[in-house]
Amino acid sequence: MMTIERRALLKGMAVGGVAGIAMASSGLGLANTVLGRSTSGQVPTRVLVSPEVAGSAFVQGIQASPIAPQVQVMPIAPELGVLMQVQQHLASGQAQRLIGLLDDASAALLIDLARSAGARVQWLGQHSATSERTAHRLLSAQVSHGCALQLGQHLNACGQGFRLHEQRLHSPAPTLEVATASRTRGGDQWAATLGYALAVLGSTDTGQAPLIASRPSALAGTYVSFSIAV
Repeated sequence: MMTIERRALLKGMAVGGVAGIAMASSGLGLANTVLGRSTSGQVPTRVLVSPEVAGSAFVQGIQASPIAPQVQVMPIAPELGVLMQVQQHLASGQAQRLIGLLDDASAALLIDLARSAGARVQWLGQHSATSERTAHRLLSAQVSHGCALQLGQHLNACGQGFRLHEQRLHSPAPTLEVATASRTRGGDQWAATLGYALAVLGSTDTGQAPLIASRPSALAGTYVSFSIAV
C-alpha cells in the first residue's frame, strides 16, 4: 500500500519533468533497466488520461489507429483510490499495455506503480503546449525510437512551431534535437500525432495521425506521455 508520505514525495519529484519521473522510479539507473521492448502480438491497451485530456485530440489520434477496438480509455486523477485500481491491473498478471497523457503528479505515481509491478517503460515524454508553440523532452527505448521523429516530421509538415529533444536509451544513436519556427497558429496536432504514434508503437503500421483543426479548447500546459508494457 502506498503511504501518504510516499505519495507526497513522488508528487514533489514530478516537478523535475521527465528526469524527475525517472528518478521517482528509484533512480535513473533502475529506470534504464526497465526500459524494454514491447510484448509481441496484440494485447489489450488501456489509455490513462487526465480529465481534461479525455475528450482531446490525443484520444482522437488513438481512436484513429488500428488498435482502437482494443482500447479502454480511463480518465484518472491523482487520488489514491483511482491509482489503486491501476495497480490492480498492473498486478493482475495479464499481458497488457498502458499508454496515456497525464499531469506530472499522476504520471510520477503511475511510473512508480509500474516499477513496483515489474512493468517495462518503453517511452516517457514531457510536453509543454501554448497557443504559440510546443516543447517536447523525450526518453525512448529501442522499440519507440521512431516515435519522436514521426512527431517532429508531422508537426513540421503542419507548420506548428516546436522544440523537440529525444534521449535514446540503449542506443548508440546521438541525441535528437529539432526545432522549427511557427508558420501557423498552434493547436492540438501535437497531441493527435502523439496519441497515434504511441498507439501503433512497436508495430509495422505506416499510417498517419488524423489532421486536427485548431480550436479554442486546445490543450495547454504541461503533460507527461508514456507507454508501459506489462
